[in-house]
Amino acid sequence: MNILNLFKVSLRAVANNKMRSFLSMLGIIIGVGAVIVMMSIGQGSKESIRKELSTMGTNLLTIRPGADMRGGVRQDPSAMQTLKMADYERIMHEKKFVTKVSPEVTASGQVIYGNNNTTTSLYGESPEYLDIKLWNIEEGECFTEEDIKKAAKKVVVGRTIVKELFGENVDPIGKTIRFKSIPMTIVGVLKSKGYNSWGMDQDNVMIAPYTTVMKRIAAQTWFSSIVCSAVTEELSDAAIEELTQILRDNHKLKGEAADDFTIRSQAEMMQTMSSTMDTVTIILVVAAAFSLLVAGIGIMNIMLVSVTERTKEIGLRMAVGATGAVISLQFLIESVLISITGGILGILFGCGLSALAPMVGMPSSVPAWSIIVSFLVCVIIGVLFGYIPALKAARMDPIEAIRHE
Repeated sequence: MNILNLFKVSLRAVANNKMRSFLSMLGIIIGVGAVIVMMSIGQGSKESIRKELSTMGTNLLTIRPGADMRGGVRQDPSAMQTLKMADYERIMHEKKFVTKVSPEVTASGQVIYGNNNTTTSLYGESPEYLDIKLWNIEEGECFTEEDIKKAAKKVVVGRTIVKELFGENVDPIGKTIRFKSIPMTIVGVLKSKGYNSWGMDQDNVMIAPYTTVMKRIAAQTWFSSIVCSAVTEELSDAAIEELTQILRDNHKLKGEAADDFTIRSQAEMMQTMSSTMDTVTIILVVAAAFSLLVAGIGIMNIMLVSVTERTKEIGLRMAVGATGAVISLQFLIESVLISITGGILGILFGCGLSALAPMVGMPSSVPAWSIIVSFLVCVIIGVLFGYIPALKAARMDPIEAIRHE
């Protein structure tokens, strides 16, 4: 009996027991669908995070104060005052792998206009900050270097600030608002960025000259951080080495002395987030894959029942010349047919659910390789769990099989 005839016989056997075959496939359908959904959500989340981080510049570098030991107690980095104006000026003078630099001073508080108020964060920056963070001015203009020198009380605001303080369809340019009792004139409005992947409103922000925030609001002489942009993303590591050497020299750190600052790149953050999402995805996929194991056991159980029910048929086939190998192959084909059919339906089921995921706020992207892997896994399940029933059928004694009732 050739392969084509064996396939026809196996297909007829599966079709003759539609309900039993479907129930055998159900575990495969659910398992494959769950695996694809988990993979698609994991991949979609990674792409969403990468897209979110890329909106802040893929070549972004952030310098922050480092933790230090004082009197045997490790200090909070945010309390350290290691980044000074001299550091910023030396970076600006000696940079080669860095294009733009902005010192940063932050403050949080209530901003007021008339009877309206809202809580926000105020960032003291240089005009280059907008280019570093890929912000665009939608209305008005940014403050200038002259405003930096004068510590001018000028501010650029996000769309949320405009909405909360002035309402819709109101031009805020030139209006004066108060932040911690300090009057500040709005000179520009940022183009909306909306919420990020962590649910933070990126438009609830105010940006003013860093000298204004340092002298008039925070009353400090150090920076919370310094943000830079490398020439290209590929040169981020070279830029980090350059900045490290400049700061170590400026802070007079010799030999094995630990850095009193930290430098992080956006690429490093992307890699960390991707690694975390990969780990979560693997855990979810492994959990979903256990249903495939259960489905495989179900197929083996059904095939063993089928072999028992068709004992007489097997004996007759052997009596007319069918070898044990042919009988074994027939049942293997039946097992693989059930598994592959269930796998195809599971792939369609998983892709369908993945397409619906964005409607409930979950990013998803079905990787092509997940479909290929799922199909191959179904073939393997069909062979592995169909082998024992097929072997049982092949080892039957023809005479005993024919006598079976």
